[in-house]
Amino acid sequence: MNPRLLKEVKPVRILLGLVVLQGVLSGILIIFQAYDLADIVNRVYLDHQGFVHVEHTIWSLLVIIIARALLTLFGETGALSLATKIQARLRLQLSQRILDAGPLYVSREQTGELVNTVIKGVEDLEPYLARYIPQVAITGLVPTIILIEAFVKDWITGVILLVTIPLIPFFMILIGRQAESKTQKQWEMLSRLSAHFLDVLQGLTTLKLLGQSGHQAQGIERASDEFRRATMASLRIAFLSALVLEMLASLSMAMVAVGIGLRLIPGLISFQTSFFLLVLVPEFYLPWRMLGTRFHDGLNGMEAAKRIFQILDAPPLAESHGTVRLEDVDRPLVFDEVSFRYEDREQSAIEDIRAVVHPHERIAIVGPSGAGKSTLLSLVMGFAQPSQGTIRLGTVSLQDLDLLWWRQQISFLTQNPYIFSGTLRDNLLMANPTASVDQLEHALEMSGAMEFVKMLPQGLDTHIDEKGRGLSGGQKQRLAMARAFLKDAPIVLMDEPTANLDPETESILWQYLEKLLENRTALVVAHRLSTARRLDKIWVMNQGRLVQQGTLRELETSHGLYHELTRAYRASSQEGLYAALSQHAKTL
Repeated sequence: MNPRLLKEVKPVRILLGLVVLQGVLSGILIIFQAYDLADIVNRVYLDHQGFVHVEHTIWSLLVIIIARALLTLFGETGALSLATKIQARLRLQLSQRILDAGPLYVSREQTGELVNTVIKGVEDLEPYLARYIPQVAITGLVPTIILIEAFVKDWITGVILLVTIPLIPFFMILIGRQAESKTQKQWEMLSRLSAHFLDVLQGLTTLKLLGQSGHQAQGIERASDEFRRATMASLRIAFLSALVLEMLASLSMAMVAVGIGLRLIPGLISFQTSFFLLVLVPEFYLPWRMLGTRFHDGLNGMEAAKRIFQILDAPPLAESHGTVRLEDVDRPLVFDEVSFRYEDREQSAIEDIRAVVHPHERIAIVGPSGAGKSTLLSLVMGFAQPSQGTIRLGTVSLQDLDLLWWRQQISFLTQNPYIFSGTLRDNLLMANPTASVDQLEHALEMSGAMEFVKMLPQGLDTHIDEKGRGLSGGQKQRLAMARAFLKDAPIVLMDEPTANLDPETESILWQYLEKLLENRTALVVAHRLSTARRLDKIWVMNQGRLVQQGTLRELETSHGLYHELTRAYRASSQEGLYAALSQHAKTL
């Protein structure tokens, strides 16, 4: 059993106790049921008594049967309630942990696999929590009670039961190990299939344009077939386990029946006792057989639990726990020997960054892919903490600042702004939940989004699908800018918000971006030379280091890396500085 999963049961241990108590009471009632049944048969068929003489016993038997049925109903309901409570708590913990781990953690994981774990993985815990765990306790108690009763009635039968019962858990362990490995492979195949399918869906347009959709469909078919084979292998083990347990139980019951029969004929044991034991013995082995079935039902949950706790054990985002809130942020943003390394990598993503961003200064950050530009922005936003060095706002370290307050001082625009499923109004109000209608309209005007919003059938109340389906790239960027205007944060971070737009749309958007950057401190990752030229200073990064910084004129008149990259850009037919930077990086 998974000890971590057992800890999750502690908050609902009273409910678990009631479920187990139901099973034990049902087991005790089985003894009385067997006794009443044996008494009726003995008195009617051997003593030739009439219905009147056994009427009370029959009513007693019916009451016991009804009571057992009700106990079973209550037990199933309680077990499902127990599982649902634990599942809801785990799902909440998973969601919270993923949020706490931050964007850097999510970017290194497969989205489809995470979704599969949070949804199906937690759902697969139900058989384990609702059936297997209570059955373990019931199996330890009910057979013991029946065994004691068997010894009281006939010690020879008790000895046979005591000798044969260890065979069942022995074979359960042997088969269970094989079943666990097969189920682990099945879960891995399912996670891989989920991740692959989501990847194909997200890149379907590109696959169609490249003519690779058929090839990817074959890949999904192969993954599905691997999952089918893994599932069938797991089912074969489950069916084999059921067969072995049934055979062991049947052989054990046959031994008891033979022993009773050999003593019944010469009169060494009474018919009523013999019949009572023969009715009771199958109930002795039933909990063990049920345990085997519950075990295989819960195997998927056991495998899912491993991945669930792997996510829950993921290191939380190294967020600061400071409490400082400043009256204003018009202070220099200082990078003092800042270095950062991802846990799963040996090389630093950021190394020894020393720079200062003065208030209302707008900095362009250029460099090849992997130079550490986006990581630097993540450090500023508090999604990671420097491995070495500090980032300060004036004289106050970012780690000493109240992180929630600090993020309220920042607006962030990306290449692909995310528009959530909901109305446009809901998406805008995320930036400022208390904004008035006038403030919303002003933000739309400042971002140039008002024109297309007015053309929508319901204006701000128009429902937008996930990821802003139905909106163009320029429209989504305008909405993202409107959110930034509405938030009115003094610091703006941008990861080339116009990189995916055509030159005409880019030129139009920059007219609005210039308004957004007025009187604000800005760090802008630039992939195009035109973007870098619009800003006050330029930082040139390469392999995690800040190799050059200065104004455009200073860098162009120097003979450093930026000058060489600019020459390479101008000599090439590429439209972006990014291409020239990447090409140059290959020669370093």
